[in-house]
Amino acid sequence: QVQLVESGGGLVQAGDSLRLSCAAAGLRFSNYALGWFRQPPGKEREFVATISRNGRASKYEDSVEGRFTITRDNDKNTTYLQINSLKAEDTAVYYCAAAAQLFLSSIALTPIAYQHWGQGTPVTVTS
Repeated sequence: QVQLVESGGGLVQAGDSLRLSCAAAGLRFSNYALGWFRQPPGKEREFVATISRNGRASKYEDSVEGRFTITRDNDKNTTYLQINSLKAEDTAVYYCAAAAQLFLSSIALTPIAYQHWGQGTPVTVTS
């Protein structure tokens, strides 16, 4: 059974930093591109960042470029999302997801590409 478990969310102030973690089990982790999505209150889930199987390719949503960094540790079956300079508009439930990819450097941008999802970790930013 595949499990993705996010952690690291919480209540923070604008300008603070957070590191979200997502630990995976039950899958061959290195065969999957990984992604982070978020769902702000009252809005639809949106793409945040993705990283390829080998960690050499990544892409970010425009509004988080330069503030968010996605990484992965294939030895620990974990992906991370470092979030700096938090803003009130970053308030959301953050989800990690895994997308099976044939090629080492492929990334996945759309939710439909992802087969496995975590339950989410909430991030609330106060100004």
